[in-house]
Amino acid sequence: MSTVARGPGSLFAAKDWPADVTQLLDEHHLTAWSAAPRLRVQFGATLGQFLAGLPYAELCVLHGRDITDLESFCSQLERALPGPVLERQIDGPGGVVSLLRTRQRYRGRANAKYRYYLWHDADTLLKHDRALFARLADAFMGVAAESEYVSDDLLLVHRAIFVGGPLLDLHAEDESGPMRSWYQDGQGEPFWQVVTGVERPPTMRFHIDSLR
Repeated sequence: MSTVARGPGSLFAAKDWPADVTQLLDEHHLTAWSAAPRLRVQFGATLGQFLAGLPYAELCVLHGRDITDLESFCSQLERALPGPVLERQIDGPGGVVSLLRTRQRYRGRANAKYRYYLWHDADTLLKHDRALFARLADAFMGVAAESEYVSDDLLLVHRAIFVGGPLLDLHAEDESGPMRSWYQDGQGEPFWQVVTGVERPPTMRFHIDSLR
């Protein structure tokens, strides 16, 4: 990354870092972490603004401080992603996976090619309910793999960016954890591995402090 003097109010030295980080999303979901809350806030806000301005891109923002259970997650997702009524369940008709699979088409507007999910303070749910967090991360990354490797529909690239503190990175480092393996319900091979043929979700850890 190229570096320049920091601008007024900026916490980061890297000038073009949003474009550089977005390139990482070409092939990976991202777990971005820092122990400093201010760095996490500026990283998420700046990257979100950059992603929202990209052509053919959709941005779905989740404010994780308010997400502590399935109800609060669904309440945010249905406001960030238009579609059918969202039932308070992950699988099945009307559930989270079903909504993630949908795409809106508008007359006079080109179809989106990328959809980014930016989950601020993702470690809040991780602290409250690790199993639920694992299932929701699995849903984001599973639908992404399905769209790229299985679906016959017009390709929509899904990428999730999880932003949080050291606890999030600790789980992202775990080879058998929710960020580096498909959710295992104890009944044979993981669902998304069977459906897509992808052995594990493609994720990358990113230390936000490296931008300073």
